[in-house]
Amino acid sequence: MARTIAVLDDEEDILKLVQTHLTRAGFRVETFSRPESFLKYLEHKQPDLILLDLMLPGTDGLEVCRYLKSRPEKSSIPIIMLTARSQEADRVTGLEMGADDYVTKPFSLRELEARIKAVLRRQEKPAVPSQAEKKLAGGQLVINPEKHEVLLKGQPVELSLSEFKILELLTSRPGRVFTRDQILDYLWGQEKVVIPRTVDVHIRHLREKLGSLASLIESVRGLGYKYEEPDTGGQTR
Repeated sequence: MARTIAVLDDEEDILKLVQTHLTRAGFRVETFSRPESFLKYLEHKQPDLILLDLMLPGTDGLEVCRYLKSRPEKSSIPIIMLTARSQEADRVTGLEMGADDYVTKPFSLRELEARIKAVLRRQEKPAVPSQAEKKLAGGQLVINPEKHEVLLKGQPVELSLSEFKILELLTSRPGRVFTRDQILDYLWGQEKVVIPRTVDVHIRHLREKLGSLASLIESVRGLGYKYEEPDTGGQTR
């Protein structure tokens, strides 16, 4: 079946161009020019991916993104931000809110299509070869790949797809240092289209969500990141 792409942008000409191109590429496309109608649509529908304009009248794209990522039933939908802003800080802000990628206006429709397909393939890609549940930090951290679930001291932790896969990668080889490029290559392969700093953003977000266990994800100056089990009895350092 055709994948459904939901597009929220207040520029009608962009909506028409995107809808025409993506429909020809084999996608089903739903377009919205106002956040209110878009959120109403999401009450009953679950698109495969969302294209979300950053600059919207009233409720802006970041606010919409934050809202979606706070809803367990919607948080797993991948989001690509559309923005006319070129500053890195704005792109990083979108990633911090949980967006999976960004495209800066004006953009090539072929590039947009490639980005969409890359994010969808990335979503389907298994995190690590093993699908067995892992208990770490003396049982305080539990990762279940089949359910795409992380429990912190028995409580579920809502992670974005990127955060989940980074955690899976780092915990697959405790003590091993993974460089930023290795992490990007793991997530995207030859479809890598994001800046290396994206990894830092996801790591910071992941640490915030891990709370008292955040220190188990260590920075290695000039190299990258690693996961280390606590020294004794599951107690953090």
